[in-house]
Amino acid sequence: MVLAWEKEVAHQVQELFRTRQVTKKYWAITVRVPVPAAGVVDIPIIEKEVQGQQQHHKMTLSPSYRMDNGKMVRVRPSRNAHLAVTQYRVLSSTLSSALLELQPITGIKHQLRVHLAFGLDCPVLGDHKYSDWNRLAPQKLPVGILKKLGLPQSKARHVPLHLHARQLTLPALQSGKEELSLVCKPPLYFVRSLRHLGLGIPSQDQNGDEDAAHPGGR
Repeated sequence: MVLAWEKEVAHQVQELFRTRQVTKKYWAITVRVPVPAAGVVDIPIIEKEVQGQQQHHKMTLSPSYRMDNGKMVRVRPSRNAHLAVTQYRVLSSTLSSALLELQPITGIKHQLRVHLAFGLDCPVLGDHKYSDWNRLAPQKLPVGILKKLGLPQSKARHVPLHLHARQLTLPALQSGKEELSLVCKPPLYFVRSLRHLGLGIPSQDQNGDEDAAHPGGR
């Protein structure tokens, strides 16, 4: 949430968000590690109904191409699909999990969760909706992650979504002014999971760049 003292400034900030001039960055702890370690996911997203015992709606991928007998074939785009682009990079990783920095270039519903789960096959830890397309059920976690978290699979339903709004950067509102960068510390459960999983906890250096510190750090 961004608050402004003056009404005029509040309107300016609203316009920045409306015209997508605000840079947003998120942190996510994922199950598995994306390959490559940095890149861009550029796959349209569409909302579909999931058939079965529990009928429900989910956002999913609507790719422009598919494989047909070993050949790449262009798919006719759906009118209901939305352009969705996510930039990502791995900040720290182990064999079974990773800490990612995510920057959504577009703003589609559940974009980050869908691109990670279905685009990179690395769902967000605690994402009980998008870890399995066919059903609504607690996320099934690898044995190694359960052991590090000290949980049996029967308790996985209590794992919260490990997706954190890390930073907002607003361009200068007036000439001669500097851009405004707002950084939010991750919640305690997020930090605890990082440590239990052996993932480095990023810290900002003097230049504002984030480096992964040793898990035993602050």
